[in-house]
Amino acid sequence: MHVSLFDFDLPPENIALRPAEPRDASRLLLVRPGRQLEHFQARDLPDLLQPGDALVFNDTRVIPAQLEGVRHREGAEAARFSATLHMRVADDRWKAFVKGAKKLKAGDHVRFGSDNPACDADKLDATVAEKGEDGEITFAFEFSGPMLDQAIATVGHIPLPPYIAAKRPEDARDRADYQTVYAREDGAVAAPTAGLHFTPDLLDRLAARGIDRHFVTLHVGAGTFLPMKVDTTEEHKMHSEVGYVTPQTAEALNAVRARGGRVVAVGTTSLRLLESATGDDKVIRPFAGPTDIFITPGYRFKAVDLLMTNFHLPKSTLFMLVSAFSGLETMRAAYAMAIESGYRFYSYGDTSLLYPAAEQV
Repeated sequence: MHVSLFDFDLPPENIALRPAEPRDASRLLLVRPGRQLEHFQARDLPDLLQPGDALVFNDTRVIPAQLEGVRHREGAEAARFSATLHMRVADDRWKAFVKGAKKLKAGDHVRFGSDNPACDADKLDATVAEKGEDGEITFAFEFSGPMLDQAIATVGHIPLPPYIAAKRPEDARDRADYQTVYAREDGAVAAPTAGLHFTPDLLDRLAARGIDRHFVTLHVGAGTFLPMKVDTTEEHKMHSEVGYVTPQTAEALNAVRARGGRVVAVGTTSLRLLESATGDDKVIRPFAGPTDIFITPGYRFKAVDLLMTNFHLPKSTLFMLVSAFSGLETMRAAYAMAIESGYRFYSYGDTSLLYPAAEQV
């Protein structure tokens, strides 16, 4: 399919730079293919679901994965660059997308954080272990395991999406705002943003309504921010992200569907992981490892009955995913209505609850 099919005009004023306060005051657009669009708030979710349904949340926790570095090479001047960690490949190694990757070569010594030799507390040293394509670098750090985690937390910054970072710098509020209230598994460099609408009160009211709560983990990578550089979907290669579905969660979700309940994915990350873990027999199985699943119109969904998700970029893989779920024309109409009605887009924006297109049922 041609990428231009997924393009639309988005006025800059529809891009959210801060989340709603409180979180569950954000707007929610109910999208049921073939029926009129309806306007709600995220706090109305318990009334939009049924007892026996199950929400599936991504419990990944965003780490401060934006690092500013300086390259040191014998006989050459120091060179500055910016790195966004996106996948851990060993206790002491991360892959990163690097702005200024041309300045680096295998074997280079780099320092992140403070470049003051007298300041040991706010620095992190590494070596360029490998250079990949499209600015991807593998760094081998001086620390490993929990010591490396702590060092990254000390010198790193929250990697705000480019469409926010271009308009304002990261600040102290983002450390809390860009994290779900249930986040617990460190490793993401981008938030699973559909989950940002949930508050403890909303979670309590969902439980009181008889709606189950289950967790999976997909460590969202910086690849989620990369623009598509091809003309057709067939040419695009998704970056891998590491995810986990436990045996207990797989068994519980299969039981939900067996008794007639619906599996409701909170976010495209939860959906992509569940679809990766599900066979053609529609049985969800335990999963541990990378997934690069790319969902476009024509895909037949196996695991997910409803999808809660934010409003996505034009020509993005995520707009393609929601178009596959509810239908391209349905989603184009829904997004046009959302823009006209002043819905807020992207990570800190409003949300939607999507029903599947008829051909998915």
